[in-house]
Amino acid sequence: MLVLCVSVLVLDILAVDLPKIADPGELVSAPKGIEVHLGGHAANVSIDLRRLGLHEGDVGVAGAVGQDIFGDFVENELKSSGVVAHLQRVRGTCTGKCVILVVKGEDRRFHSESSPVPSPGHVLSILKRLKPRIFYVGTAGVMAQLDYALKDIFRKAKEMGCTTFVDPVVPHSHGWNYLDEALRWVDIFHSNDVEAASFTGERDPEAALEAILEKGIGMAIVSLGEGGLLAANRRYKLRMPAFKVQVLDPTGAGDAFTSGVIQGLLQIGLKKPFKVAELARDKLLRALVYGEAAGAACVMEIGTTSGVTRSRVDALMKSQENRVLDRASIEEIS
Repeated sequence: MLVLCVSVLVLDILAVDLPKIADPGELVSAPKGIEVHLGGHAANVSIDLRRLGLHEGDVGVAGAVGQDIFGDFVENELKSSGVVAHLQRVRGTCTGKCVILVVKGEDRRFHSESSPVPSPGHVLSILKRLKPRIFYVGTAGVMAQLDYALKDIFRKAKEMGCTTFVDPVVPHSHGWNYLDEALRWVDIFHSNDVEAASFTGERDPEAALEAILEKGIGMAIVSLGEGGLLAANRRYKLRMPAFKVQVLDPTGAGDAFTSGVIQGLLQIGLKKPFKVAELARDKLLRALVYGEAAGAACVMEIGTTSGVTRSRVDALMKSQENRVLDRASIEEIS
């Protein structure tokens, strides 16, 4: 298998382009309707990878759902998308759900419930059996006992020759110490600026990026939304502007970016394990700009994966890649 993804899995209930948030007792119409989509980092990234061209059987998900109809929905959506689903059914729990409200011109508002978390044993057994080239973990920070097992799971992945990728969120019930212990086994770290500031204590994104690199990461990426991104490996540090598109729904843009980076790395033909820490300038830029194109494609439609298609990403690359690369700044690290 090329890519194995792990995270909590949820149903996203979306209402976008709202004129406002309803006051108590008030009814506000959703002009774009209310839609239900599969969500969670692993689901989004895996489906996006399929939509970007990975073949059926190339990408899988190890996760957990409840023993309910929503768990059936998650499994069916993954399978219908050509993603290999390795789901642990957790007794006495409900599959997680998240209500996402997007007022026109404003950021998303999330209202979620706790989601079942796969056990460390379940994740390790799937990892050992599939031996993926890339092992991706999203929503680290809200995965209870699995968070504290990540150091052992990432270590095992590295021993197997996997390229390891973590995309954490701000922890809800514990601190960041679990991740400090795991980072020595992580090749790629991705977060947005808020998460990077929380993790490092540095409010300036460039200072946060440097603090993440100092923890031994091979390649660190900090997304800045419409401001583009900051990234660095051990050879180069760069800033890249964003693609310019009409934003309809920003939900899932970070996961689409991640899938684009992974696809970009696969496209440039790196050998297993990928030596991202020493990635050459042109290959580093190629992977990141393809990630930005995938993230831009995502926000053009409602839902976490609907806008991500290979044809749309290729069209964005054709029309805007040169502009983005011309305005990117990159410096060699001495």
